[in-house]
Amino acid sequence: MLVRADLNVPLEDGKVADDTRIRASLPTLQLLLEKAAAEVVVCSHLGRPKGEDVAFSMKPVVARLLELLPEERIRVLENTRFNPGETKNDPAFARELADDLDLFVNDAFGSAHRAHASTVGVAELLPAYAGLLLERELEELGKLLGEVERPFVLISGGAKVEDKLGVLENLGGRADRVLVGGKMAEQIRDENPLTFEVELPTDVIAASEFAEDAESKVVPYDDLPEGWLGLDIGPATREAFAAAVAEARTVFWNGPMGVFEWPRFAEGTKAVAEAVAQSDAHTVVGGADSIRALTEMGLVDRVDWASTGGGASLELLEGKELPGVAAIPTE
Repeated sequence: MLVRADLNVPLEDGKVADDTRIRASLPTLQLLLEKAAAEVVVCSHLGRPKGEDVAFSMKPVVARLLELLPEERIRVLENTRFNPGETKNDPAFARELADDLDLFVNDAFGSAHRAHASTVGVAELLPAYAGLLLERELEELGKLLGEVERPFVLISGGAKVEDKLGVLENLGGRADRVLVGGKMAEQIRDENPLTFEVELPTDVIAASEFAEDAESKVVPYDDLPEGWLGLDIGPATREAFAAAVAEARTVFWNGPMGVFEWPRFAEGTKAVAEAVAQSDAHTVVGGADSIRALTEMGLVDRVDWASTGGGASLELLEGKELPGVAAIPTE
């Protein structure tokens, strides 16, 4: 059988830097092996290679997967995006992937929003089923689109409001409070494209330039010195956002509060991560940066659901149909 997993993990110095997605793929693989599968062929993309680029080889990923699940019946194919037919949903490449296999299991929620050969094309050739992770992602994220326990607090951050505008419009309108940080807060302050009010930072950590060692100081959000940049939310905003989370009964967080990759500008993201982890609410976190922050702080196990999907989770919460899900028969 063929399993489309989401093994698109970060690499550093030729090794897996974060194996969260690999670990998330294990329950489905273990179940198939327990059901006496003769062979489990696993496929996934890794990054955005242009042709066969050794820097995007699956070899480090395979090594880590087999460390976590040593099993001779598992065979992992090379990066699906090495073949140009993958992103074009080319029927010929889909047939190549499906050749001599009798079943297809899609467990790659993180790629379910892409109509690619390994997510859609193969599902049209073999009996197709959803894996455990895919099912759980749809269930957990889907809860946010229905009736939730209130107050419902949505926290959004990151660089561009247009990347998350659909989610903010669809989900933010359902929320009792919408807290916005990061670069996107500046965009909303200058011109709010939303039909409802959001809560923006009252203070920021301002930097004289976009550099890790730049001169910095706390300033009011609406009084940024000429030429300076707001690279994190300030202490008053951290306290206010944490207080809002503490009062919530449902929380969805997607996106950092600043340039959290630099320790000097990571305190806002850390404060939100800690507040979400300590909350008694039903907590759902999505987006690679938010999950990375939780993981680095050792808090990822303290939220109710940490989604493995980036763009897929956003599109689902926008109310869009995901091609990789639509290709799987419901009966």
